[in-house]
Amino acid sequence: MMPILNIALIEGRSNEQKEALIREVTDACVRALDVKPETVRILLQDIATQDFGVAGESVKAKRERLA
Repeated sequence: MMPILNIALIEGRSNEQKEALIREVTDACVRALDVKPETVRILLQDIATQDFGVAGESVKAKRERLA
């Protein structure tokens, strides 16, 4: 079986952070699902702060308001 994981992130993470996430999530799948690392597929999606809302306002608007 080939696990396919789709992870949505609010934009702003570095490439190094994303690489670390891919490694750690792959390792977790290997341990939890008893699969080989080469079968794990991970899709990272950056979501713009304007396109993600919490409690009635976008993350962008909230960050600007709190700045």
